[in-house]
Amino acid sequence: MDVRFLVTASLRDALTFWLPVACAGCGALDAEVCEGCRRALVPRPVRRVLAPDLTVTSALPFAGPTARVVRALKEEGRTPLARALAPALREVLRGAPPDALITTVPSTRAALRRRGYRPVELILRRAGYRDRRLLRLRRTPLDQRGLDRDARRRNVGGAFVAGPVAGIPVVLVDDVVTTGATLLEGARALREAGAATVVAVTVAHTPRHGGLGGESEVIDT
Repeated sequence: MDVRFLVTASLRDALTFWLPVACAGCGALDAEVCEGCRRALVPRPVRRVLAPDLTVTSALPFAGPTARVVRALKEEGRTPLARALAPALREVLRGAPPDALITTVPSTRAALRRRGYRPVELILRRAGYRDRRLLRLRRTPLDQRGLDRDARRRNVGGAFVAGPVAGIPVVLVDDVVTTGATLLEGARALREAGAATVVAVTVAHTPRHGGLGGESEVIDT
């Protein structure tokens, strides 16, 4: 484990002892995630078709408490929040083929240096799954925030390369899907490496405002 992560976690634990914890979802004191916000994290899976050969199943809408909890995990170093998000991810991974390899969208080196941990991998581990780290960055794309769908696809096009997965199904995991450009690029790299099939799952999906193509389907659980 990264030494910086251990140091950061120790400092955070020390501060937590002296300072009150506030709910990441609403700011209520004395809980990482209060009961009300935990109810907002109960999965409501939605499946979307990103391309004829790729679907993504997302557990939660990226709004309200969910969005605030995800941001606090990613940008504020609040790693215990991975446990609160893990049940939602576990729910959408239930349908994965038993012989599938599970891998995450890789973090950039700059993001890993800044945080000291990989948020998606952390949630996956808390959900009881192992990240096989099949994908790596061939080049570092720009930050996707603020880019439209076409610009996002150009930005990540050719960014990933995958290790050999000949004839094996793969489940690709990310935290949030917006336009689907990153997942489509990851799936392309995995298929190029020989994956038998690729499906995607995410903790959350952004509300559709013309960003994601295809029809959505609410999944009964």
